[in-house]
Amino acid sequence: MEMSNGSLRTDFILLGFSDRPQLEPIISVLAFIFYTVALAGNSIIIIVSYLDPQLHTPMYFFLSNLSFLDLCYTTSIVPQMLVNLWGGNKSITYGGCVLQFFIALDLGATECLLLAVMAYDRYAAVCQPLHYTVIMHPQLCLRMVLTCWLGGIGSAIILCSLTLNLPRCGHKEVDNFFCEMPALIKMACVYSKIIEYVISALGVVFLLVPVCLILISYGVITRAVTRIKSSARWKKALNTCGSHLMVVTLFYGTLIYMYMKPQNTTSQGEGKFFTFLYTIVTPSLNPLIYTLRNKDVKSAVKKIFLLKNCSAKV
Repeated sequence: MEMSNGSLRTDFILLGFSDRPQLEPIISVLAFIFYTVALAGNSIIIIVSYLDPQLHTPMYFFLSNLSFLDLCYTTSIVPQMLVNLWGGNKSITYGGCVLQFFIALDLGATECLLLAVMAYDRYAAVCQPLHYTVIMHPQLCLRMVLTCWLGGIGSAIILCSLTLNLPRCGHKEVDNFFCEMPALIKMACVYSKIIEYVISALGVVFLLVPVCLILISYGVITRAVTRIKSSARWKKALNTCGSHLMVVTLFYGTLIYMYMKPQNTTSQGEGKFFTFLYTIVTPSLNPLIYTLRNKDVKSAVKKIFLLKNCSAKV
């Protein structure tokens, strides 16, 4: 069925890494390993945070939401990617491409806001420890998370409608391993200044503003930590904040590089590499960063496995 702008609602072809066929087996193995780690690690965080009463705190509430986001994010991309890499058919339906595009935009924008909220939570925990439970009460935490989700949905609707309405003049080849915005924009047969301005504006709202808020939060936290005389509290503050900072650096660094520069200045190979980093590698590293540096999560996992073993023996 032909659309008014001249584009056809037919299957798209995900070129992926077909320009480097010798790398496809290696990339498919890496994608499978990272996806397995992401599934296992993020699922463990969600389950442990739910089952252990000691982890029913704002920090782990936000961390569970982050893990859920990463689970959905990778699942919307990797299975289709592996099917295309392992099989001869590299096509994806129009509806599947639209759904993949919308989910990736929605969850990516939501995660940008959620990481900023988590920075505020760490500020309240370190700088206002006596009033922390009053400041970060459950209703506020829930409202913050809902705001993040609604903000992500709103931005995804705007960008999806603008991008998918660009005339493609029959072009069906998406030069990436999933339906991502830069690749879909490059398919268009016209250059749109409007979408460039919208991407820049939303990039400021969802990338630069959260990064600035995070830097301000950690500037205040750093000043507060230097005044802590207790070495135990000092190390605990550094551990929890250090984990979040590592995740922020990985996620925002690649996203800002991809979306806050003109879309026509990023080379195809370079774009695919950075896309692979923030869509597949980062979601698998997040749970490892938090669990390896967090004694509470590790002790909770051990406790749950011990209880499971004891009940099995009984």
